[in-house]
Amino acid sequence: MNFPLILFILLVITGSIWLLDIIFWKKKREPNENEPWWIEYPKSFFPIILIVFSLRSFVIEPFKIPSGSMIPTLLVGDFILVNKYVYGIRLPVINKKIYDMDKPKRGDVLVFRFPEDSSIDYIKRIVGLPGDVITYHDKQLIINGEVIRMEYEGDYKYIESGLGYIYSDRYSEYLNDESHSIIINQDIRGVQFSNVRQFQFRDNCKYRRTGFTCEVPAGNYFTLGDNRDSSSDSRYWGFVPEENIVGKAFMIWWNFGDLGRIGLSIK
Repeated sequence: MNFPLILFILLVITGSIWLLDIIFWKKKREPNENEPWWIEYPKSFFPIILIVFSLRSFVIEPFKIPSGSMIPTLLVGDFILVNKYVYGIRLPVINKKIYDMDKPKRGDVLVFRFPEDSSIDYIKRIVGLPGDVITYHDKQLIINGEVIRMEYEGDYKYIESGLGYIYSDRYSEYLNDESHSIIINQDIRGVQFSNVRQFQFRDNCKYRRTGFTCEVPAGNYFTLGDNRDSSSDSRYWGFVPEENIVGKAFMIWWNFGDLGRIGLSIK
C-alpha cells in the first residue's frame, strides 16, 4: 500500500472541496443554511490530513520493524521514528530531493526503498559510502583496507519465528569511532551464495568462499544488517541508490511486548 500517495490524494480532494466552497458554493448558500455533509466533512478533515501529510513527508515518519535482521539493535515489534530531513528535503510521493543537507555516514541506521521493489521499505546499517571498498572476510568487516575493530560482548540468544532459540555471539563493532552491537552465528557461512542475485553494478563485487569484496559505486551505499547471519542486505541484492533513501532511524517510540524499550535512541 502506497500510504503517502493515498494521503496526497485525500489532501488534494479535501483541499479542492474546501477551496471550491470558499470561491463558489458558499456564496450560493443562504446565510443560515447548513453546509451539506459532502462539504462539511472534507473541510473538517483537510487541516488534519494536511498536518499529518506535512509531518510524515518532511519531518518524521513512523515505521514498524517486521523482521529480526537488525537484532540486537532493533527487535521485531519495535515501532521506530525516522528523521526525514536529516539528509535533505525531498518532494513527497516522488521522493525527489530538492534541498541537500547532511550526507549519510557509516554507522547510520538507514530506512530506504528496497531496490528490487520500491513499494517495500527496508532498514539496515550503512557500512559503505560511495567509493569505499568493502570486504567481508571470515565474518570480519574491512573498509578500504582497514580492519574494523570488534570486541566480544558475550553470548546472545533470541527466538526466530517462534521455532526456537537461535544462539549467537554478540560483539561491539566500531564505525566512525562509535560502537554498535552486532550478533554473529558461527555455525553459518558469512555469505549464503545461493541467495546472491544479479543486481546493478554486480561487476563491482567479487565473491569467494570466505566472503566478498565490493567497490561502492558513486551515488550508492552498502548496507548490512546487525544480525549478520540472518539479514537480506547488500551482500545479496546490491547497493542502495541515493534516491531510494527515506531517512535515518533515531528512536524507538513503542513496543507492545517490552515497554522498557520505549524512548531508546537508535545507535
